[in-house]
Amino acid sequence: MVRIIVDSSCDLTPADCKSKNIQVIPLSVTLEDGTVFQDDGSIEAEHFYAHLKTCKKLPTTSQPSPELFAQAYEQAKEAGDDVVVITLSSGLSGTHQSACIAAEIADYAEHIYLVDSKTVSLALGGLTLHAATLRDQGLSAEEIANELERLKNHIHLFAMVNDLNNLRKGGRLHAAAAIAGGMLGVKPILTVRDGKVSLVGKARGLPGAYVALFKHMEDFGGASHHLAFYAAYTDRLQQLEPIQRYLEQNNYPKPMTSRIGPVIGTHIGAGAFGIAYFDNDADILP
Repeated sequence: MVRIIVDSSCDLTPADCKSKNIQVIPLSVTLEDGTVFQDDGSIEAEHFYAHLKTCKKLPTTSQPSPELFAQAYEQAKEAGDDVVVITLSSGLSGTHQSACIAAEIADYAEHIYLVDSKTVSLALGGLTLHAATLRDQGLSAEEIANELERLKNHIHLFAMVNDLNNLRKGGRLHAAAAIAGGMLGVKPILTVRDGKVSLVGKARGLPGAYVALFKHMEDFGGASHHLAFYAAYTDRLQQLEPIQRYLEQNNYPKPMTSRIGPVIGTHIGAGAFGIAYFDNDADILP
């Protein structure tokens, strides 16, 4: 059997992971009072975002230790499973490095296939769910990893954030870009390009942000009508309604929706939302 492992920045729901037999390795979050919790659902999103809105010091996030990955690899070895490990971009976190270190010391390395997704959040989740589908179709771990290496160049992530302060403070966005996107009333539009967060556009107000989001989607290849579409939010589910209407009106697939968890939420802040989709070239078989 093929075991699919992903880190918790994928922002998949526990129900999705359970139903698709996906194993999640949690990152951790440290609050301003020093409290550390695993990003495994142990803190409710409502409580976390309420804290994020009022805290004086931004929480910090930490990658999983190599030991956590090593434990997962040992479990796979005992079960006789091959392993596909999908991590958030190595340009944003040391999580991929932890997964690689654990694979190097495991007495099972030839059965472990590592994929640096070069993305994060719902785009990482989309790749992971697709990996589970390929596994259920009978593909080998090597075949799945090879296909993910191709598809990661064809999945796109765009998000609207209220401001860029958290990303700037956390070092995930260049200060100059943060300043450029920080004008009053402007809604920054972000993407992940070459494995790093990039400011791709700005819009006036929330209505303008939706227009910009859809325009960027169409400019970057349009969404496949055959592969899944994803939408996620931090603390305001109603923000997804215009996205759902747009997709329905343009005959796109109904989006899979999820909530952005504490790890990514720490960096993008409350009031954010985003989309991820496979472009039309993703349908072309290698």
